[in-house]
Formats: sequence, C-alpha cells, structure tokens
Amino acid sequence: MGRHEAARSTGSGTGRWQFAVLVGACGAVALTALPLAMAGRPGGGAAPKPVRRQEGARPGWGFTHTQYSADHGEPEATRRATGLLSARPLTQNQHIMGWGAENPEPAPGRYDFQALDERVALMRATGATPVLTLCGAPDWMKGGRKGRTDWSRLEAAPDRRHYKDFARLAGVIARRYPDIRHFLVWNELKGFYDERRRRWNYEGYTELYNLVYAELKRQNPANLVGGPYVVADHDPPGEGNGTPELRGPWGDFDQRSADVVRYWNAHRAGADFVVVDGASYTREGHRTIPDEFAATEKFADVTRWLRHVTGLPVWWAEWYVEPPAEDDRPGGRDGWSEQHRTAVQAVAMMRLAASGASAAFYWNPQQAGDDCPGCLWRSTRLHDGGHELPMARLLSRFAHEFPPGSAFRQAAVTSGAGARVEVLADDAAVLVVNTEHWPVAARVDGRELSLAPYEVRWLTR
Repeated sequence: MGRHEAARSTGSGTGRWQFAVLVGACGAVALTALPLAMAGRPGGGAAPKPVRRQEGARPGWGFTHTQYSADHGEPEATRRATGLLSARPLTQNQHIMGWGAENPEPAPGRYDFQALDERVALMRATGATPVLTLCGAPDWMKGGRKGRTDWSRLEAAPDRRHYKDFARLAGVIARRYPDIRHFLVWNELKGFYDERRRRWNYEGYTELYNLVYAELKRQNPANLVGGPYVVADHDPPGEGNGTPELRGPWGDFDQRSADVVRYWNAHRAGADFVVVDGASYTREGHRTIPDEFAATEKFADVTRWLRHVTGLPVWWAEWYVEPPAEDDRPGGRDGWSEQHRTAVQAVAMMRLAASGASAAFYWNPQQAGDDCPGCLWRSTRLHDGGHELPMARLLSRFAHEFPPGSAFRQAAVTSGAGARVEVLADDAAVLVVNTEHWPVAARVDGRELSLAPYEVRWLTR
C-alpha cells in the first residue's frame, strides 16, 4: 500500500506497510496559496478555468503530490518551487481525497473542492499534464457518518452498495476539471484485501472499476482510465507465495498480485492503460536481492510481463528503491546518502524506460521541515525553501532526455577493478551511473571519465 511515510499506521491487507493519513494541506501555520478564480462556496465553489493539455496514454515521467506541496508556504519559496516545476513541466498526479485534498463530498450532494481546486490550479499553472487518482471515498460511502471525516479510515474502500455513488462522484470531478484526461481508479486496492481468503477481493475492485470507467467515458469518451493499481509485490527466490510465471534474481512475483492483474484484465469493461506500483525490495524483510542496484531489474521484468498479459501501455503509479529504516524512525529512511539514493533511483528509472514503461510517477515524500530525504524541492514552509534538490534534477532531466518511445542505442562502457557502471543512451544523450561507493575510472562512449562515488552524470552525443 505504498511506502508512504506514516503519520500513523493502519492495517493493510497483508499487514506490511504503514501509510500517511495525509489530509488537506491547510494546517495550523499561515499558508499562502496560489490564486484561484473562486466564486461563492456552495457546492464547493467555481472550478478554476481549464486550459488545454497534452493527451495520450503515455504521459511519461512525473510525480505524485502528497500532503505538503508547492501550493502553500512562504511566498518567495512557493514562487521558487512553481518556477522550478514550470521550467521543464512534468506530469503531476493528485488524489481526490487525502494526500493534500479534503473530503470532496462530506455528505451526499454537498461538495468541498477547495483544496483539490488548489492542487489542480498548481498543476495548470506549472504546465503539467495533470492526473487524478480516484481515491479515497467519503465516510458516508463506507459506513461512517454524513458530514464527518474520520481520516484514520482513509484507506477503507466504499461499501458495495455505494460503488455507484463513488462512480457518480468521479463523474462530478471529471466535469469540474474538463481538461484533465488521465484517471487512476483507486490506489493499491486499499480496503479490498480479504483476510479470510488471504487474497485480494479483485471481484469487488473490478466491479467498482467498471462503474467508474463507464461513468468517466460517459462524461467524455476522450477520458483515459486505468487500473488495477495493485502492488507488484515479490518475495525472495524460492520463498513466499510466488508465481512461476514471473521471477528473477530479485525474487518471485507474488501470486496474489498476479491474480489481481489477470482477473481485472479478463473482466474489465475497458482500459486505456494498466497501472501498478511496487518496490525493488522484498515484501517481507525489505531485502534488495542481489543488491540495491541489481534488484531494480524487477521493474523491467514486471513491465514486460504486464505488457504481455494485458497488451496495454504500462504505468507505474509509484516505485520505491530504498528500504525503510530498521528502527522505524520518522522519515522511514535507512540512512542512505543523497548521492546513494539518487544513483539507485537513476538505475531504477533506466530499467523502467528501457522496458517500455509509458508513465512513472515519483512519490514525492515532501515534508514541512528541513530534513527531507528524497524530496524534490526544499520545503516551501521555510523562508529559503523551494530550491531544487537532487531527485528533482534527475527526474526533470530524465523526463526531458528519455520520454516514452525513446529509441535507445548501445553505448560502449568499460571500467576498472570490477566496478559496475550503468549506462542508458539514445542518439542525443547518455546517462552514466557509478554504482560503487568508491571513485571509478571508466571509458563510456569513447570518453574517459573519472566518476565520484555514486555519481550520476549526463553526456551528450
């Protein structure tokens, strides 16, 4: 259910992950929002004016907004962050409830879109290709009280009798933001795990998916919709509940995840893409096998398998490479340096790109304070915030150099002392990653290089 740093922990289907109960971005501090053309607030107010966006089932590289983003903070910091996002626009994904958005329909027919409007306005203002993840469900759709929001139940799925209500809400949202064309249905099958049968309730999820799909296509046939957004889980080789149809040195793909994909694919009303998420470390124990760089081959193997099974463009809604901290300290990081983290992320992105992924969204672990490993920019809550961080630099350059459909070419590489240097190249650019924690001398594409530990370097051809 995502390796999202947890404000509190809740049960997943497999009892493994902790989640952030990420609610609206408006906290106790005074925040400055991007300006919106907002009318009176009955029914959630007027929607911000739409603009034209690039369409297609291959939106490429981007990121997902979480509780804290660039739409609130110190004025100078937000200006810097929005300038950063505008310089080389990326695809941006936002959930409709939680992760920075409030409950969109606290009671039947009573809407609150202010926070979601602000995130959509940010995506529009920065030239993004916008994506919405249709998750989670208002409390009254899952046994809660009308007019109340219990954020501890954010992960609960809607009751079956309210599947049509959720689909109707999806239609309302699609009408409100008519320029948004990309929709993910639900997130990691939250609330759909059947503890008694010890498997995902893929029948219930697919029923919900089909209703949402039909409603979004009814609103506009050009809307692009995908699922099942299942966690592409795996166990160490020869351990756990692996399927023989997909395995590698990294481990065995979880049979339960494979069953979700196959059932959804056989019973879906339609789909424009298939979407999953996952990590290069194991489901239990968070092991990277054979090591943190080689384990990323899983992303390529799963992408190819999904294309074979479904025949659809493959989207990764989230991907993770850094195991959580063993001591479970806040932040969920295990002490990697920023150079180490960025190098492993670069290799993971190489695997995704080379295997033909059509979209991949980085889960931005943005925090309000100074300490933010893996974040895209320095927190906009800080006076000196909004400045680019290493992961943003990598993501932006990678999206520019290697969009979906890139024709990759061979690049000769040699290195001394048994060191591993990873390379990805097309006709115009070469990305070079030193996977070692010591300096490496290498010859890449005919050029002699001296690479620092975990260095990520771009070359032009």
